[in-house]
Amino acid sequence: MADLKARIIGTGKALPQKILTNADLEKMVQTTDEWIRTRTGILERRIASSAEATSDFAVTAARIALDNAKFSPLDIDLIIVCTCTPDMLFPSVGCIVQSAIGASRAAAMDLSAACSGFVYGLATAKSFIESGMYKVILLIGTDTLSKITNWEDRSTCVLFGDGAGAAILSAQKGESGILSVYLGSDGTRSDILKVPGGGSRAPLCADVLNSKSHTIHMDGQEVYKMAVENMVAASQQALALAHLTQEDLKIIIPHQANLRIINSVAKRLNIKEDKVFVNLQKYGNMSAATTIIALDEAQKSGVISQGDVVELVAFGAGLTWGAAIIRW
Repeated sequence: MADLKARIIGTGKALPQKILTNADLEKMVQTTDEWIRTRTGILERRIASSAEATSDFAVTAARIALDNAKFSPLDIDLIIVCTCTPDMLFPSVGCIVQSAIGASRAAAMDLSAACSGFVYGLATAKSFIESGMYKVILLIGTDTLSKITNWEDRSTCVLFGDGAGAAILSAQKGESGILSVYLGSDGTRSDILKVPGGGSRAPLCADVLNSKSHTIHMDGQEVYKMAVENMVAASQQALALAHLTQEDLKIIIPHQANLRIINSVAKRLNIKEDKVFVNLQKYGNMSAATTIIALDEAQKSGVISQGDVVELVAFGAGLTWGAAIIRW
């Protein structure tokens, strides 16, 4: 099966209708539009309503990706949903999506690697397809970080948004497909980005809710340093595995967490600004959804054409990081 590649043949995205601007945040916490823009690059973000859950956006994105690929739900062999904000502990978002779209032939599961989730999902899908086990995989990156955000913490609440992106991967011969994926993690630094409450270590109770330990806790300076260092290394490793160099890239799509992180990564990699795709200003950090939504927008806006080499690179809680090289 070595001649088979996992090729992305369709993508889709779904976003909440509600837009939360920096001006809105000025009324919620002690912050300013200028402070948010200069330190993060974010102008607005999409926020799910109280009636919307992670799977709602996943389902919509999946249907759009299927239409884009001209595939039926019955063509899908496996559904992988990359998320750290599932609707509930079980069943998985994957099973909820399977039921909603009628993919009755498909196995389904969730994958948790936080903001690196979609890149981890690409590695998983690539392995399944290249082994010959599955031919068609629906891969989704979806999160509703607003549900686990402390809206009284001005250092974190300005960063996050909600959304979902989906890709249909098919086993195909030829030059196009996922050329390489590099993954990394460091569990010894899990303390700098975590949601400490709400799991089996500290189940939900009055104390957890009152202390807001069921929301995102982050050491911003440490996350910045670790993100830049490991995204640069992952980018270089993935290119080496694909036997390519930065000069071969048409575009790099970094995780959209903070414009300072993106600019620092690009500078260290010596990649010019016009080769870095950024949509952070519209959406903020959507965790596992960020890289696939950016890929969907880059492709559908004509930034990427057939034969172009694209790199996705991400960093998230865990700590986790990874990069993937794709020939479109």
